[in-house]
This record gives sequence, structure tokens and C-alpha cells, in this order.
Amino acid sequence: MENIEANKLIEKIQKDINKSGIDAKKTVEALTQLRTYALEEQDPTATKVLRLAYEHIQEHGTFNIPIPADELVADNDDDEPELIENSIETDEERTESLAYMLSLLLDRHNPNNRQELFEYRDALKNY
Repeated sequence: MENIEANKLIEKIQKDINKSGIDAKKTVEALTQLRTYALEEQDPTATKVLRLAYEHIQEHGTFNIPIPADELVADNDDDEPELIENSIETDEERTESLAYMLSLLLDRHNPNNRQELFEYRDALKNY
């Protein structure tokens, strides 16, 4: 994000969830606060992703969205690259995925990060 305070808040949220896991109440409050910065910066994608994320955590008590899929290079020239789907099975993976999503917001103008934010948005909408 462009606001220094927003970036500090992102780093604080990441630190808190990496230390203690996803505390639904605290995380929802922090994401709600972070969303106000996205609104100020008039970034509809960041605003929507953050709203969907905190609504998801409110409803499920955790973050059940995996890190977007990775594409692997094929083993040889004849094979198509495989799309490797990530999954969420442990609290550590949930924490890692939420922390990763937040890291995308730190440089959301990067085209790759923007694409992954769209993937998080779509996954949250479809969950």
C-alpha cells in the first residue's frame, strides 16, 4: 500500500498471526482497520479482498483459502506444465496463506501480485 501506516499495520498483523495464529476477533479488527486505508487509496481490489477476508474469518473462525496455485515447468519438452493446487489442512498453512495475501498488498501494483490478489478475491467469493 502507499500509506506508511497501512504498511506498518500489515507488518503488525503478519507478526501477530505468525506468533499467535489467527485470532478471529483481533484479526478481523485489524483487517477492518486496514481496509479503511485501501478505501482512502481508492483501490477497489484491495478493499474487496480485505472485506471478503475478514468476512470469511468472521464466518469460519479462521482463514481457509490456500495460497494461489503454482505452475511447474514440465519435466521434458513434450509435457505440458502442471498446475499445482495448494491446499489448506493445518493452522500453520492458514496463517501462512493469510500472511502471504497481506504481503501482496505491500506491493499491489506489481502485476504478479495484482493477479494473485484477484485469485484470492475469486477464491474468497467462491468459498
